[in-house]
Amino acid sequence: MSTGLIIGKFAPLHKGHQKVIETALFQMQNVVVLIYDAPEATNVPLQIRARWIRSLYPRADVIECWDGPAACGYTPEIMKLQEDYVLTKLAGRKIDAIYSCEPYGEHMSKALGAEDRRLSRFGIPTSGTLLRKDPYAGREFLHPIVYRDLILNVVFLGAPSTGKSTLAEELAKRHNTAWMPEFGHEYWLAHQSEHRLTPEQLVEIAEEHVLREDIALLKANRVLFTDTNALTTYVFSQYYHGQALSKLQMRALTAQSRYDLVFLCDTDIPFEDTWDRSGAISREIMQKMIIADLRMRKIPFVKLSGSLERRIHLVDMYLDGFNKYDDPLVNYEKVCAWAFPVHRYEHFSLEKART
Repeated sequence: MSTGLIIGKFAPLHKGHQKVIETALFQMQNVVVLIYDAPEATNVPLQIRARWIRSLYPRADVIECWDGPAACGYTPEIMKLQEDYVLTKLAGRKIDAIYSCEPYGEHMSKALGAEDRRLSRFGIPTSGTLLRKDPYAGREFLHPIVYRDLILNVVFLGAPSTGKSTLAEELAKRHNTAWMPEFGHEYWLAHQSEHRLTPEQLVEIAEEHVLREDIALLKANRVLFTDTNALTTYVFSQYYHGQALSKLQMRALTAQSRYDLVFLCDTDIPFEDTWDRSGAISREIMQKMIIADLRMRKIPFVKLSGSLERRIHLVDMYLDGFNKYDDPLVNYEKVCAWAFPVHRYEHFSLEKART
């Protein structure tokens, strides 16, 4: 059984990497991919980068190298360090060929007694370094499952008539990116009966919203602004039916970790009493239910109050310097640097987080 080896950080995985993997899979019966943690190069977690490869190439044997040497270069000491590490990770496994586009293929193949199958860059004018700087500019070189995981997903929650749609759309314009409208309102207009939807229909809303959101993520530039999510649909079901079907409960559970920043739009703006809404009293009750649900799920959120411009300013300040995969405490320290008035349940305590 012939076995090929590929080594890399895949930070991020791009079409050049994919060509190398696909060539090895075509030529070899087995393909081993060693993927390094490499925190010095990227903050995208190793598990996510490994998941990209496993999802696209299930036949490949992906080995996560959490303790790989960080030293790079071609001094005798560094090359020996890298060779010894790879030999250890392979645990005696025979390698017939090493696939790469880099000079390390020569010394690594000699150390492993394997053929050096060096490949060209397939005419792909990009690199991991360039894509880390600006994934949007190199979007054509990234598979959708990779690009989606590089986009910051920001969601706006709140009861009806709290300014979510206006805020999301305006922010998208200012950031030259996409936004995800609330699918539930569109569905309600088409399917409501006496101003109500069934519990089953609320499940349909949550499922379709996620599908559309995934498409919107692929159109986004660094950040996607999302108007509501399954947590809101869950609260609507509780408000109107006193329960939520198990499928909707699962969608709400998934939504707990799907978003990078959660903003709650306040009820301090005038209520627009249109025919498709249930009234100002319902707005206040639903707002209380949404806040309680967020607290119960221990989801940190930021309350946005005041005028549209003030809300936009607050969101922009939070986004400035926020990195999708930074340590949560690091991001927390960044967004607290402006000393906003915060509420006890709207942020985790910094002191508590440190302990």
